[in-house]
Amino acid sequence: MTFCLAMKVKEGLVALADTRITSGTEQITGKKVSIHQNGKHSLFLMTSGLRSARDKALTYFDEQLGQAWESYDRLYQAVNTFADQVRRVAREDKEALEEGGYRFNLFSIMGGQLSKDAEHKLYLVYPQGNWVEVTDSTPYYAIGESSYGKPLLDRALSYESGMDLALKVGYLAFEATRTSATDVDFPIDMVLYRKGSYRMAETRYEREDLAAVTEWWKKRVRETVELCPSEWAKAALDKLP
Repeated sequence: MTFCLAMKVKEGLVALADTRITSGTEQITGKKVSIHQNGKHSLFLMTSGLRSARDKALTYFDEQLGQAWESYDRLYQAVNTFADQVRRVAREDKEALEEGGYRFNLFSIMGGQLSKDAEHKLYLVYPQGNWVEVTDSTPYYAIGESSYGKPLLDRALSYESGMDLALKVGYLAFEATRTSATDVDFPIDMVLYRKGSYRMAETRYEREDLAAVTEWWKKRVRETVELCPSEWAKAALDKLP
């Protein structure tokens, strides 16, 4: 499984991807986010699903970018190109994969800003190649194992949040997922993009880099549970013999 999360706030974009890849009983580390930059063309791409389908679609996409970077001036055009490559891989491999018992399940998130985009953009691409754009009302997309972090994201993140808060919320959503899902783990790759800069910044964090934050969060969760109002529980407890 995978945990890939991308958030769009007023200042820019914040993205986070784990690196755990599980194949049968084997677990390895591999990047799930790639950065593509060329002048005023700056985007990242993150994926969840079959690794072979991802690698093939990304190879085709890189080839297309190399031939046509200058013809793109809005991010949706690059999204369309990547979607075409996803469909291409499906045409070539889907039947054989399904015969082997594998489902073609390549979900992708693309974010960034090109020269004529008025602002930074964020898109979710489905395995069928269709896509949707993030809205300010729910300013994030998560693919892979997304359910564990969703309550925190829905309650703590808004379009008006600063990038620093988005970073914190993103990490805590990852931590909730890592704690509950055995196939999501460190290292994690974080990508930041500030609106209008046309430059991505990437940082990799190992478990020990964020150990203090993890312990702080565990302690605060326990303390918060203890502080939860308990008058409502008294009625049930009073029924005990």
